[in-house]
Amino acid sequence: MLYWLLYEMHQFWSPLNVFRYITFRAALAIVTGLAIGLVLGPPMIRALRRLHIGQAIREEGPSSHQAKAGTPTMGGVLILAAVVVPILLWGDLTEPWVWVITATTLAFGGIGFLDDYLKVRRRKNLGLRAGEKMALQIVAALAAATAIRLVAGNAPHAGSLAVPFFKDVSLDFGWAYIPLVALVLVASSNAVNLTDGLDGLAIGSMLIATATYSIFAYLAGHSRLAQYLQIPVVTGAGEVTVFLAALGGAGLAFLWFNCHPAQVFMGDVGSLALGAAIGCAAAICKQELLLVVVGGLFVMEAGSVILQVASFKLRGKRIFRMAPLHHHFELAGWAETQVVVRFWIIAAMFSLMGLATLKLR
Repeated sequence: MLYWLLYEMHQFWSPLNVFRYITFRAALAIVTGLAIGLVLGPPMIRALRRLHIGQAIREEGPSSHQAKAGTPTMGGVLILAAVVVPILLWGDLTEPWVWVITATTLAFGGIGFLDDYLKVRRRKNLGLRAGEKMALQIVAALAAATAIRLVAGNAPHAGSLAVPFFKDVSLDFGWAYIPLVALVLVASSNAVNLTDGLDGLAIGSMLIATATYSIFAYLAGHSRLAQYLQIPVVTGAGEVTVFLAALGGAGLAFLWFNCHPAQVFMGDVGSLALGAAIGCAAAICKQELLLVVVGGLFVMEAGSVILQVASFKLRGKRIFRMAPLHHHFELAGWAETQVVVRFWIIAAMFSLMGLATLKLR
């Protein structure tokens, strides 16, 4: 809204022309998201404590985590508020991609909110049933994937998947692209959800992935740069950079309160929304398969759970001391902060590998 107002006034005062640049508005979105998060954080945490909205800790988890019981949860609402306001202020609201990624993020956040609410109401770590939660995610993912396909229209890349490390290789799925993108959204949202188990782990790793995809979104929306780098040109994708910048600012603010020892947890309202946001960004800028690389840490966390369950059912033996993977290293003797910082480093390495695909083709 402010973008429209201020940019239209550039004809009266030329310096306001700066608002036409995505990079400038992205910077404003980061600052705005950070400021909103830091200002709203303390009163929100006090409100959550007053309402007794505390985290229930599963009994089978590491014993050291039992001390965290009662820590305010559902802090993901803070992240969503600190994202939506900046995008409304600084985003080009005439661009459909802005509405697609915002609606997708809020839809998955709504599912997570319902799950968290039921956990708080029941006073135990049991919200939606697994089948109910998955069904809601699939419906939201299919709606988002359909919107992505329709907005792409008749673009050459509309129903295709670009293959990382290969400049001229893409897989065209036509309308079958919709269920594939839905799978990406469901997988990414659940992978981030599984990673959210230690103070600062999920939000710190998401900040790294968000920064990486903000670069891809900007490049995809810039025709000259996209053609030079031989990646798909996606008209309007540059505005997704503003959204991801707002997400980065909101994430930094949340990390301020979520770093060890955490004052608040994001809950499913945060983790499902964040995972869906990064999955949607990947689909919009046509780097869906690359999410496996950029989000390699999330893949490791989700993969550890799948392997653990499969091994126990097939062999009656566990591969890891505990899944997800971060708990394995906790039980191996690593301090919580060691696990978090080392996993951040791994996440950064995966993101650098993803960025390397821009030239290694």
